Amino acid sequence: MSFHYFAGAACRVLTARKDGPSLYDVCDPVLSGQASGDPHLAKFYKTALGNPALRVLLRRAGLSDLRDEAKLTRLREALARARDDAEPDWAAVGQPIADLVDTIALDHPKPPPVNFVGAMPAQSQIDGVIRDCAQHLLGSYRNNGFLPTYAAFNLIGDPDFRGRELIMALSGLNARGYKNSSLLFNLARVFIARSPARAVVNPPWRGIAEPMWEPVQIRHRSAYYDAFFIEALLGYVETGLASPADKTAAERAIADMVDFCVNISREQVEGSGGQRFNVITALAPAPHPRFSRYFAQIKQDLGFGVYVPDCDTTACSISAATQAGCTDPIIDQPLLDFYAGYQVHAGVNEPRVTVPLNDNIDYEGGVATWIDNLKGERPYGNDLDPTLNLDILEVSFRNLARWRILETPARLATVHRIIGFQKRLAASGAFANPRSHIYYLPELYSAYFGRCYAAFLALPLAAQAAIDPDGDFDFIRHRVLSYVKGELIAAEMNVFDAALALIALGHLGADPRAFAPALNVIVNAIGEGGRRGPFRAYEWNKMKTPTRILVGGPEVTSAFVLMGLAVARRRMVRG
Repeated sequence: MSFHYFAGAACRVLTARKDGPSLYDVCDPVLSGQASGDPHLAKFYKTALGNPALRVLLRRAGLSDLRDEAKLTRLREALARARDDAEPDWAAVGQPIADLVDTIALDHPKPPPVNFVGAMPAQSQIDGVIRDCAQHLLGSYRNNGFLPTYAAFNLIGDPDFRGRELIMALSGLNARGYKNSSLLFNLARVFIARSPARAVVNPPWRGIAEPMWEPVQIRHRSAYYDAFFIEALLGYVETGLASPADKTAAERAIADMVDFCVNISREQVEGSGGQRFNVITALAPAPHPRFSRYFAQIKQDLGFGVYVPDCDTTACSISAATQAGCTDPIIDQPLLDFYAGYQVHAGVNEPRVTVPLNDNIDYEGGVATWIDNLKGERPYGNDLDPTLNLDILEVSFRNLARWRILETPARLATVHRIIGFQKRLAASGAFANPRSHIYYLPELYSAYFGRCYAAFLALPLAAQAAIDPDGDFDFIRHRVLSYVKGELIAAEMNVFDAALALIALGHLGADPRAFAPALNVIVNAIGEGGRRGPFRAYEWNKMKTPTRILVGGPEVTSAFVLMGLAVARRRMVRG
């Protein structure tokens, strides 16, 4: 958005007529005085919502509903119970806020259709963008000592998170600080969405993946991110476009990131049968995540004090390490034995999914996200994401022989049940519905399915037949390709959309002529990142609680563009 857009939007915010009590009229009497009861709720309010900048933005954002004194009193009483009760009834506490959340209307992006342009960019242009992205990654690694990723808050929240989902979250999350932040963030989003502040907090954008607006972005490092940076640099080396010096620099960065994934981020946990496993934590202990001291404290204040390992970070880290030729004994663990303890069996362990925000899908056969640490902590409760389950399949295919999956009936059964879970998503079309996903968008699911499918096709034919005797992968492939060709690239895209489209199309064997729209978007956008890189930062993954938190960054965009172009280039060269 241009300066004129934001200037006009800010002017409308500052001159709007106040139509009822504001967020601060509601909360100040309860939370701004001397703290009583649970001190975190008041601290969170003062830190996150009571800061001067947000007060200026929301001081005229009033709700006419709350001119009703009974509604206002009920809302304040709910906040007081959240503050004072030793064990709040969170469903009752959250209901007045949930009722307000249901008064706002948010929609997922619906990019307009565009005409198909079949003209391909020159091969030299494609190669030039690959080199630019690689130089960005290698230069950033050289300057920072790691490849940074960023988190950004969008206070308007997620379109799929409504009053019902708020009650689910308050009831299913475990950490009280996380419940507090979810409660207050969702109260704030009502005042934002129903006022001119909406245009400042949530400006429109091109395509599907949301751009990450400046200035509030929190830089950090995670093994999950390093895993994909490893894959991007491996892809660069495989193109043959790297100079000898760049090849050496890429290999050094890959080796360091593999070490960060499988050693620095390693954590031991207990499987369902009492056996110990080494898994990969979402955030390694300080100082490795590279938060500044200021943001490390903010993270604590927002309710993110405890991080536990997760199944996705573990799968992607082990996969990247495998691709890089790592020989650490952690690779030899048959992780499917561990994942089986987190796999949902209908009617048996469905309560493991305590935050079922995507309960429009059938969880049977899927593996839940979060792993209990040795202390038994599970601050986020648990949820189940379809894309995560693709990553478990992908790492299993890469380690099929090492983990003796075909020779071990229980492990093969775990794989079959995850494939069944994915087939039902494809058959129903639910994979293309944003509500079906916890941390990702359908376009990213499509790219990750392509990545998983490529690992499947690399297996011997006999292994493919044992894993997929009914041809479920071809069925899913057809559905995903139809979505990518019929919806994603048929509409207006941004750079990140285009990169994901290429990863899906290339891995799923689409005719290279279908690559043209995505290739043109990328080539025409080179330089949009200004001084920070070839391209700007976009949404890679997200949290829906406590509010919409996006993760991405300019380096992430460069990594995915590099991967998408490398896959497309390989297909075009091979015809």
